[in-house]
Amino acid sequence: MTDPGIEQDADVGPDELLALYEQMAIIRRTEKAAYDLFMSGLVKGTTHLASGQEAVAVGASAALRPGDYVFATYRGHHHAMARGATPEECLAELMSRATGLCRAKGGSMHLTKASVGMLGSYAIVGSHLPMAAGAAWSAKLRGTDQVAVAFFGDGATNIGAFHEALNLAAVWKLPVLFVCENNLYMEYTPISAVTAAENPAADRAGAHGIPAEIVDGNDVVLVRRVVAAAADRARRGDGPSLIEAQTYRHYGHSRADPAKYRPAEEVERWMKHDPLDVARARLEALGVPPGAVEEADARAAQVVEAAVDAAKNAPDADPQEAFTDVWAGGGAAWRT
Repeated sequence: MTDPGIEQDADVGPDELLALYEQMAIIRRTEKAAYDLFMSGLVKGTTHLASGQEAVAVGASAALRPGDYVFATYRGHHHAMARGATPEECLAELMSRATGLCRAKGGSMHLTKASVGMLGSYAIVGSHLPMAAGAAWSAKLRGTDQVAVAFFGDGATNIGAFHEALNLAAVWKLPVLFVCENNLYMEYTPISAVTAAENPAADRAGAHGIPAEIVDGNDVVLVRRVVAAAADRARRGDGPSLIEAQTYRHYGHSRADPAKYRPAEEVERWMKHDPLDVARARLEALGVPPGAVEEADARAAQVVEAAVDAAKNAPDADPQEAFTDVWAGGGAAWRT
């Protein structure tokens, strides 16, 4: 029997929702593995985990096509995996192994897999929003129906590049989606403490003539729905859209951050609205038996366990790799 408190989506049936749930479960377990590997000294440098934000990446990716472009922030593990990077590739990259996604040259903050449209994670806040606009412009010039999607945090809404990218996208009616993952904090500072707008991304979109929508970023079905509508609009030539997905990270800003600045009642409230729990409730409402969900969890555990073993046993990256794929000349003809 359908739970009357859960709005169903005719476009997402039980089989697809179960697959989306399993994908989120794999990402959640991969993030936990990254945490454990870091704590055991096998991951060098910092990591910015996206546990708690899986529904944004998985729901959005489910609404996109294989040829679409995705740009993410340094908190981009979930986006890389949602677009097709494997847990083994990502963990090996974090561990500086030769089998890493970028052969150990990217690390946690620069996961990139161009073959699946994942055009990078960027450590400079807001820098990738104009890049997404550029990719969308390329699609428009070439006459394809591709869309570009820029995922960014609430803190990026106070960066000049945010407004520059939105303005240009609106002026040129570019097929680009701006998706803000509003997890309430810009590093350690509440976004509400430094931003007058209640909804830091959505409330500013209107100034650029861009339609905006606020969505529960912990509900994979709702995210899929709004991103699909925005992508369809972009493909029709109607220009950019902005989506503000309200979500919450389970860990601190980075591995150096215990997140003690967050009120206990706030953390408790959001933990009760975990993306995996929301998806489980939807699956139950659709009549999916608990055993099927347990099997999905078991498969996710096996995938990540195998990925950890493979990454641990992979060879270290060859130092000579540091000198490959770092420059593309392209000729100087464009200068004249």
